[in-house]
Amino acid sequence: MNATAPHTTGTDLQPDLQPDLQPDLHPLDRATRLVPQPDGTLHGHTDADYANQVGPFGGVTAATLLKAALDHPQRLGDPIALTVNYAGPVADGAFTVVATPLRTNRSTQHWWLALQQGDETVTTATAVFAQRRETWTATEVARPAAPAPDTLPRAQYSQVARWIDRYDLRFVRGALFGAPADGSEPDSVSTLWLRDDPPRPLDFVALASICDAFFPRILIRRPKRVPFGTVSITTHFHADTALLQAQGTAHVLGTARAQHFGRGFHDQSAEVWGADGALLATSHQICYFKE
Repeated sequence: MNATAPHTTGTDLQPDLQPDLQPDLHPLDRATRLVPQPDGTLHGHTDADYANQVGPFGGVTAATLLKAALDHPQRLGDPIALTVNYAGPVADGAFTVVATPLRTNRSTQHWWLALQQGDETVTTATAVFAQRRETWTATEVARPAAPAPDTLPRAQYSQVARWIDRYDLRFVRGALFGAPADGSEPDSVSTLWLRDDPPRPLDFVALASICDAFFPRILIRRPKRVPFGTVSITTHFHADTALLQAQGTAHVLGTARAQHFGRGFHDQSAEVWGADGALLATSHQICYFKE
């Protein structure tokens, strides 16, 4: 989630990328759509449905960069890791993505990705893909207990940022601005059911975006409106394509917490669990905040 950088204007691209000319696409597919160019780059356009307080929601930016590698003709296997560094503001408008496979080994493939506007690189990423094989499997972390999503009310945060409406969020605990303003809340843990809205079959693009859909923990621990933003996020994908396809459009269960706040930054980690109890992904990020 990236929300604090100053606003600039993006350059315009061909009309077929304008979001209002693609009404039949799911909002996430429209926001992450990339058009290949003769020089090997890809052109995209931000989408107002995923607008944050400033620029686009960082999760959809991460998903767009991952999609560039997923759609590349040289892609090998499924993603297992994605690190996104938000170097500067992504302006509303057109952008260019560069996707470069740096090295392909027998079972892993390493990528460098960049999102550019004008002469500036505003976001960079690295990704690792792999050919998975059957091995011994165990999950040590425990899935949080949670009632069924249809027993919980949907959270309403339209006044905070538009992108939040693109997710059906149902909190078990740790809702936004639910703690005392004096910071006496004992922890920053949130547990909630979430899925795309409208419902969309889960895939790696959607999962990459969901992994950044947990509000910065500073807003949970100390519910004051302060400048904040994700500086860097790493997502580890534990599911393969088949496991994600088995999830369909069901809610996934997410939980997030911080480990430390101080000197203008805090970390946070998150887990995303499937409806069937499988651990789908974990993420770790560092966030900026100012008081």
